[in-house]
Amino acid sequence: MSTPRESLTGTVEPAGADTVLHPKLRSAFRNKFSEENFLPNPDQSPLFSVIIPVFNESESIPELYTSIDAVFTSMKSEYEIIFVNDGSTDDTLDVLRLLAKKSSRITVIDQRRNFGKAIALDTGFQAARGDIIITMDGDLQDDPKEIPPMFEKLNAGFDLVSGWKQKRYDPWHKTVPSKLFNFMTAQLSGVCLHDFNCGFKMYRCEVVKSIRIYGEMHRYIPALAHWKGFRVAEISVKHHPRKYGKSKYGIERLLRGFFDFVTIAFITKYHAKPMHFFGKLGFWLILAGSVSGIYLASLWIIREIFSVTSIGPIGTRPLLFVAVLFIVAGLLFFATGLICEMILYYFKDLTIDSYITKEIYREDSSNTKESRKKKR
Repeated sequence: MSTPRESLTGTVEPAGADTVLHPKLRSAFRNKFSEENFLPNPDQSPLFSVIIPVFNESESIPELYTSIDAVFTSMKSEYEIIFVNDGSTDDTLDVLRLLAKKSSRITVIDQRRNFGKAIALDTGFQAARGDIIITMDGDLQDDPKEIPPMFEKLNAGFDLVSGWKQKRYDPWHKTVPSKLFNFMTAQLSGVCLHDFNCGFKMYRCEVVKSIRIYGEMHRYIPALAHWKGFRVAEISVKHHPRKYGKSKYGIERLLRGFFDFVTIAFITKYHAKPMHFFGKLGFWLILAGSVSGIYLASLWIIREIFSVTSIGPIGTRPLLFVAVLFIVAGLLFFATGLICEMILYYFKDLTIDSYITKEIYREDSSNTKESRKKKR
């Protein structure tokens, strides 16, 4: 695994932006940035960290920063903004550097190329220092004025608040597939949200520090958080028409999203018990193959022992090959399940952070109740 290193321009770049760091290495990742004066002093942690992945959004960035600054100024809250430049080919990086020179609240992370939104967000999560994490898009379609209502909702006892763009200013070829995607994801995950695709979200820091995202999995963060026991809520937010440029997403994202949908379906249900998945498939395949084999064996006995010539040869029947195929496939599924269980057991020390402890209560010797939160 590569380590953060300094480029010719003097900026420090994250360790292999296409690599998702193990949670145990994330603190070292953040400390490295601080040592290079890439981030402010880690002892002066802000309350809010706003993470904004950008790709060719040079025209939107100054206006977005002004809006965000106005909101937090009215809230009288300390904040930082982490812009993750995801391989922009225009002058986005130059604009970000100029803003960073004007404000110490701005952090710029420049990725080597366009790795996608999930990797950009994960990079921002690793660098964030705030207790409250906010993610939003850099195209001015998300309204920073929605931050105070989202914060109020978060303080109502939730760990993640997701935006819901009730009135969207997007073309039909984006809204129709999005509605279908949201319905399927809600049914699968058990999280009753209307808009999983909305990038405008607010999290407690322990949520983003306990999940790993890659590919197109940024859409499934609410489902992953729910699976880990965090409380998820939704709030209606304003959605503005795109002011500059055009959407960077094409129809091909639907196919990538479907593959990640299947991955999430498997991870959320069978992450700690893969044998329950592969074992069930193997059982039913072996059962179907065995029943077919017993049926063919019965026909062979009737034909050979009782000399019933009306029954044709067994060896040339397609059902015989299907029965053998099912039994062999079932055994392979069983073997796959056992191998997964062995791998899970061997790496159990690396996956222990999948189970998050919220709080620990203890009675001390003086009969006073002690409570502390345990964060990973």
